[in-house]
Amino acid sequence: MPAYWVARSKINDPVEYKKYTDRVPAITSKYGGKVLARGGRYEILEGPQKFHRFIVIEFPTFEQGVACFKSDEYKQAAAFRRNGDAGEVETIMVDGGDATPR
Repeated sequence: MPAYWVARSKINDPVEYKKYTDRVPAITSKYGGKVLARGGRYEILEGPQKFHRFIVIEFPTFEQGVACFKSDEYKQAAAFRRNGDAGEVETIMVDGGDATPR
């Protein structure tokens, strides 16, 4: 079953943040990730207005997505946005499909 890496971000320093975003596609694809949405047009329909960049990456499995996030390559890339004030991010991994009991 596919799983989805969903992230919301707020970019404070575009130059420093780009050092992170330039590296991420190669890392996620190494773990089978396929970008479904990255940046682009959006409209916040409900919730906080804090974030202004949205990312959805599909992975073949939940475990592959989590392994990507926890990988040394990703940690090295994320260090560019985690050090200082480059930006803020919320990231989750969620299984695809409807798991709601019926």
